[in-house]
Amino acid sequence: MERERLLRRLAEAEAGSLAGGGAEKVAKQHERGRLTARERLDALLDPGTFLEIDAFVTHQCSDFGLDNQRFLGDGVVVGQGRIDGRLVFVFAQDFTVLGGSLSATHAGKICKVMDHALRAGAPVIGLNDSGGARIQEGVAALGGYADIFLRNTLASGVIPQISAILGPCAGGAVYSPAITDFIAMVDRKSFMFVTGPDVIRTVTHEVVTQEHLGGAETHTGVSGVAHFKVADEPAVMSLIRELIGYLPQNNLEEAPRRGTEDPPDRLCPELTELVPTNPNKPYDILDVIRCLADEGRFLEVQPEFAANIVIGFARIDGRSIGVVANQPAVLAGCLDVGSSSKAARFVRFCDAFNIPLLTLVDVPGFLPGTEQEHGGIIKHGAKLLYAFAEATVPKVTVITRKAYGGAYDVMNSKHLRSDYNFAWPTAEIAVMGPAGAVNVIFRREIESAADPTARRAELVEEYREKFANPYRAAALGFIDAVIRPEETRARLAQVFASLETKREKNPPKKHGNIPL
Repeated sequence: MERERLLRRLAEAEAGSLAGGGAEKVAKQHERGRLTARERLDALLDPGTFLEIDAFVTHQCSDFGLDNQRFLGDGVVVGQGRIDGRLVFVFAQDFTVLGGSLSATHAGKICKVMDHALRAGAPVIGLNDSGGARIQEGVAALGGYADIFLRNTLASGVIPQISAILGPCAGGAVYSPAITDFIAMVDRKSFMFVTGPDVIRTVTHEVVTQEHLGGAETHTGVSGVAHFKVADEPAVMSLIRELIGYLPQNNLEEAPRRGTEDPPDRLCPELTELVPTNPNKPYDILDVIRCLADEGRFLEVQPEFAANIVIGFARIDGRSIGVVANQPAVLAGCLDVGSSSKAARFVRFCDAFNIPLLTLVDVPGFLPGTEQEHGGIIKHGAKLLYAFAEATVPKVTVITRKAYGGAYDVMNSKHLRSDYNFAWPTAEIAVMGPAGAVNVIFRREIESAADPTARRAELVEEYREKFANPYRAAALGFIDAVIRPEETRARLAQVFASLETKREKNPPKKHGNIPL
C-alpha cells in the first residue's frame, strides 16, 4: 500500500513536470506557431534517448507573489540525448512557464548540464525561448546569467556550442548565444536584441518593429550575429542534426569521417570551363565547392551575410572539411570588413576543433573606399590574416583565378604555413591587376608616348604575360603545383589523407592578442 502511494506521488510529480505551464499556456504556444520545449527535444534527438535531470526543481523566490507560481522544472528542460547515436547535452527553455524567464534555479539547471557536457566532452545545444531575466528575482537572476556566460566562455574551443533562437531573446539573454559557435533563427518567429522596441522608442524616439530590430533576416543578413535562417522549427532541428554530423565531440577528437560511395579520384570535367578566361567576368564559387565535395553536399554557414566570401562544411573522401572561398559573383570576391570577420571566426572554429581547412582563392584585393577604411578594414583584415597564421590544422589552398596584393597573403598563402598550395592555369598572382600595375610603373612612359592608349595596352599585355599566371609563384615555391581543374578533387583527397597525422604547435603562451 505504501509502495503504491509512493509510486503515485512520483507519477503525479512527473505529470506536473510534463505539463509545463498548463494546457492553456501550451495551446497559446501552439497558436504562435511554436513548439513546446519537450516537442522540440523530441524533434532534435534520436527517439528514446533523452535522459532528463532536474525535472522537479522549483524556484526559491517568494517575493511579488512568486510563492504562488511554482512550476516543476522552473521553465527549462535539461538533460542528455543522442544525435545519430552520438552523445549531446541539451537545454530547452519553456515559454509556457513564466514566459521562459530565467531565475537563479533556472540558470542553475543550465549550468549543471553545461558542466556535464564539459566533463563528458560532448556538444551542448541550447534551445532558447525566453523573456529574459525574471524581474522579481532581481540581481539573483542577473547572477544566473553571468554564471552561464562564464561556462560558455570556458567551454569555447573545448566542446561545440550551438544555439537555436526559437522565440524572443532579449537583454542579457542574448550574450550566451553570442558566445556560442553557431546560432540558428526561425524566420519571422525569432528575435534577438539588447533593448526592445519599446525601450528604444522611449530613449531615442526611434520607432522600429521587433522584426526589423532583431529578427532572423536582420541578424543573418545585416549584423552577422546569427549563422542560419530557417523556415520553421522542424527545419531548425534538422539543420542542427546535420551540423553536428560535421563536428567532433570535443577539441581532443579528430574531425569525423563517414563512408561515401563518391570516389576520391573522381574527375570534375565541368571545372575546366567554369572559370572564365576574361578576368573581369564573374562565376559562382559554390559550383566549384559542390563539384569537389562528396555527393555535392555543402552546408553553407552565414550565406546571407558578407556573401562576397563563402564559408561552410563539406566532405572530401568522407573527411569533414571546413571551406573558405572568395565569391567572384559578389563584389568580385573582394575582402571587406564583414567578410574578413566572418571568415576569421570560422577559421578559428575549425582550428579549435581539428577540422582541416580548404581555401579557394579568387580575390582581386581589399574593397577600397572611405567607408571600409573608417570601418576598420585594416583591423578586420588582420583578423583573417591572424586566424590563418595561427591555425595548425591541415590547410590546403587552391587559387582558381585572381590572387592580388595583400589579399593573396591573407587568403591562406604558403607564407602563413599552408601545407599545400595549388593553382589552376587560370590563376593570376601579382601585387595588383595588370592595368593598375602598368598605370603605376609606366605612368611617365605612357604619358610621353605618341599613342598613350596603344602603349598602355601593350604594357598591360606584357605585364599580364609575365605576372598574371601561376608560374612565377611556382618557380619560387609559393605554389606547390599547377594542376588541371578537373583533377582538383583527386589532389585534395590525396593531400588531406597525407595530412591526417600532421603535428604542428604554436609557441607556448597563455593566448595571443587577436586584433578584435
